[in-house]
Amino acid sequence: MSATVEVGTELPPLAVGEITRTTLALFAGASGDHNPMHIDLDVARSAGLDDVFAHGMLGMAHLGRLLTGWAGVQRIRSFAVRFVAITPVHAEPVCRGTVVAVDGAARTATVDLTVSLADGTTTLTGTAVVDL
Repeated sequence: MSATVEVGTELPPLAVGEITRTTLALFAGASGDHNPMHIDLDVARSAGLDDVFAHGMLGMAHLGRLLTGWAGVQRIRSFAVRFVAITPVHAEPVCRGTVVAVDGAARTATVDLTVSLADGTTTLTGTAVVDL
């Protein structure tokens, strides 16, 4: 985190790379979330989808990386997200954050967070409060 944090400060974006089937299988194992919509093409197609899609919590984990890379884990006071669209397999999400409020008395900053895809789709939105 830089010494000067003010409204409008942008966190360095985090490009997480391609979401592959291997990524989804590994995350399913690590998280214990083996929902077949994320790993079984036949199940996804039976639900009317073209392919499997990423776990919402995988996107949240990437936002957590963005936050901890910027502020450190010890400074995060709260962190919440809303899942707004699916992240398809082969997408290349980018995590971003912008400081929207600074509370000088509490020495905290509120950060708006997003995960977006190359086509402009936002897949997650969120907010975090971090200690300055």
